[in-house]
Amino acid sequence: MKRRKFIKNILSFAAAMPLLSFKNLTMGNIKKLRILITTDVHGAIFPFDFINNSEEISSLAQVHTYAESLKKQGHEVILCDNGDILQGQPVVYYSNFEKTQSQHLLSRVMNYMKYDTGTVGNHDIEAGHDVYDKFTKELNFPWLAANAIDKKTKEPYFQPYKIIEKDGAKIAILGLITPAIPKWLPEKIWEGMEFEDMIESAKKWVTIIHEKEKPDLVVGTFHAGIDYTYGNQTAESYKNENATKLIAQQVEGFDIIIGGHDHQLYKEWIANPKGKKVLVLDPKNSAQYLAEIKVEIDLDSEVDFYKKKISGELVKVSDIKVDKDFMKEFSADFEEVKQYVSKEIGTFSKSISTRDAFFGNCEFIDLVQQIQLELTGADISFASPLSYNAEIRQGKVYIRDMFKLYKFENLLYTMKLSGKEIKDYLEFSYSKWFKTMKSKKDSMLLFVENADGSKRLEGQFFNFSSAAGIDYEVDITKNIGQRVHIKQMSDGKPFDEKKFYKVAVNSYRGNGGGNHLTDGAGIAKEELASRIITSTEKDLRYYIIKWIEEKQIIEPQSFGNWKVVPERFWKKAKYKDYDILFNQQRF
Repeated sequence: MKRRKFIKNILSFAAAMPLLSFKNLTMGNIKKLRILITTDVHGAIFPFDFINNSEEISSLAQVHTYAESLKKQGHEVILCDNGDILQGQPVVYYSNFEKTQSQHLLSRVMNYMKYDTGTVGNHDIEAGHDVYDKFTKELNFPWLAANAIDKKTKEPYFQPYKIIEKDGAKIAILGLITPAIPKWLPEKIWEGMEFEDMIESAKKWVTIIHEKEKPDLVVGTFHAGIDYTYGNQTAESYKNENATKLIAQQVEGFDIIIGGHDHQLYKEWIANPKGKKVLVLDPKNSAQYLAEIKVEIDLDSEVDFYKKKISGELVKVSDIKVDKDFMKEFSADFEEVKQYVSKEIGTFSKSISTRDAFFGNCEFIDLVQQIQLELTGADISFASPLSYNAEIRQGKVYIRDMFKLYKFENLLYTMKLSGKEIKDYLEFSYSKWFKTMKSKKDSMLLFVENADGSKRLEGQFFNFSSAAGIDYEVDITKNIGQRVHIKQMSDGKPFDEKKFYKVAVNSYRGNGGGNHLTDGAGIAKEELASRIITSTEKDLRYYIIKWIEEKQIIEPQSFGNWKVVPERFWKKAKYKDYDILFNQQRF
């Protein structure tokens, strides 16, 4: 009796669920795909570091090997990039700003590799309209950014999505860019565009894609990070810089989402509002990893649960051999850039390092301060260590060394700031840099602990901004907001908090990057543009090169214009903290 009842229940269940018919459960028309994604390549085209003149272990030359091997095995391959590819290694800087009349090397490389789509990153926009508009036209595939809106047409400035058909299967790729660009870059660089909130844009476009295209698979390639709490943001923050995970959690309609921008390795299945699991991957930066997604689609199935089988992994690119045909194809370009970065521009009388910048006045930073003050004629200069552990050695220096001295492409601004705003700017900076020490046993730097027990800086080192042109002390035993005491201008004149000064600062900071001028100095974001007195036409690195070529002999010196007090606390803490950061004693 029990057996008969069980069979009867099964038959009743089957009759009540017509969608789960035998036809729907069959796996007869299966399409197998491999989707490969790179992100934050930052010019790592070749297995060579043009900055340090040394071989590298990962590059697009190896990604090409992997993609071609899959094709030779008979796999249907879709190759996508997720942004920030036009900035980083000198090999892209050369095409961006030096050899501008020819087709961009990277567009030739990506066309050669047969990329299917790319997504625009914030550092791609940083190159300026002349570069990215020309680059877009040279590509044989669309560069995507659905939420970068043309102010005139109110339509996306770049193509929003791409439909790819592989053996009867229809795949939709939607691209989005971090909307925080106006916080970092001068408007002239992104003029004519506005950037929509990623979550809102994702909801709008995924609906359009499903209704209009009826795809079998939807992939989001988003140039934004995973951690939506970064920079004191929350899940509710409008135009969140890193909304990739939020979209996976809040927006229905995606099967796979790729993140980037944050240079982190990430893999997780995340439930969307209806409980469906979405695969989220982030393959780090500099072509160190490649996201590989294996997809099986049964075109005969009408039930989504049975229709798609998805798995993903992060492939270590250093384990892949370099493609010899690739290197041969672009060998002339390789040699041309190598010759460019090997151009001698001057001589340094001593070695300088950014390591010292974490603990006090530093020759490396003060060289940048000196150049900024001389170029602008400003009263005061702000600068930060843009590299964590960069060194320029004594002796001849070359163009390659300038990518250590100044890592990013920034314009140089002269801005109008009051003495009170300058002090508050510095208070904000040191609040993200130094902790309040209660005893000589404490650390001076703000650290957080990693899962393995090791420590890392809590703040971003490129936001550790110090000043030149004023003499001041930072008392690390005092509470935040009460640490900075400005004694005088460095030329001996009084410093007046009510007076307005001309201040040299890079465009990232001048547009609100790091929040020093907004949260720190208390200037409204909308007011920052009106504070800019002058701006360079080209990036600061260009002018640094010209400055060094003119001087020829560079004798880096510490201004000694600021120090950490009390000295007994500083002296004790710097030994210990230096060892934590760099695993060796320095002082």
